[in-house]
Amino acid sequence: MSGREDLGCKDMADTMFTHKLSEAQVLRLRDVILAKGFVLGPLEYGHFSARKGKCVLQMYESGKLVVAGKEAREFVEFTLEPEILGEARLGYEKVRNPEMYAPHFGIDESGKGDLFGPLVVAGVYVDEDTADRLLEIGVRDSKTITSDKKIGELAEEIGKTARGGMDVITIGPARYGELYKKFGNLNRMLAWAHGKVIANLHGKVPACPRALSDQFGDPRLVEGELRKQGVEIQLEQRTKAESDIAVAAASILARSEFVKQLSKLSMEAGVELSKGAGAGVKRQAIEIYTKKGREGLARLCKTHFRTYAEAVGDPVAPKVQWKKKGM
Repeated sequence: MSGREDLGCKDMADTMFTHKLSEAQVLRLRDVILAKGFVLGPLEYGHFSARKGKCVLQMYESGKLVVAGKEAREFVEFTLEPEILGEARLGYEKVRNPEMYAPHFGIDESGKGDLFGPLVVAGVYVDEDTADRLLEIGVRDSKTITSDKKIGELAEEIGKTARGGMDVITIGPARYGELYKKFGNLNRMLAWAHGKVIANLHGKVPACPRALSDQFGDPRLVEGELRKQGVEIQLEQRTKAESDIAVAAASILARSEFVKQLSKLSMEAGVELSKGAGAGVKRQAIEIYTKKGREGLARLCKTHFRTYAEAVGDPVAPKVQWKKKGM
């Protein structure tokens, strides 16, 4: 049952506004509406629901506020904007960004910048109901979530919400090495994996008309992979695609699986493997190489990384120093 139905306002939602509030604004909102005579109630996945007359509020733990009912506009204009937000900026979310609520696949990856662990590509199918639910549980770009525990919890909820409309491909270090040799280029390998995830999702939801992913290279690469897979679908690739709820959900699924696999490899290594590819990771790689040798290190990481070559003492190409024009 949805939060709207829980509140009994199914017949009131002819006007609806949404906005993201900070923790301080949530506390301020609670004080203001209590002073104005709103009656508070419980809300699944939320801080509270509230009702007064023909205006219903739903304040979710994600920070999303939904204002619904025939008196919603009045509340927004005369209470929310002046007393909570301090500026007029609300509007119809679904009118402003209708594509995010239309049926589509979102695809994203995790691990491509990490020396240790796999490369994971995930995809999620979203329609209007799914998008609403994902927003309510707090789904957002995984890069803004620093807690691995939170990533895992959200991934579990996404799995329940997507109801099978998702796909995850995990490419462990050994397989990664094979594919990199085959493609000779990370972007080509990513295009292959993105294309495969889209094809798998298309098999599950063949009526879905569109797929969206973050742009990581020449858009024609993924298009070519889809042609090989025999998949006809509108493909959109853009930078910062994680602002889309489907791509954000995919980013969380991918990161959750990456964390799980990295944990398994850490048990094999006998040490908690670090994320990224910086100086600390290089020091850890050197320690593992000293104890386990080249093959032992290769079982844990992506061997085409410069960090790997430096750790095992292989020659590396000098870094390109870009000069500004006129220098």
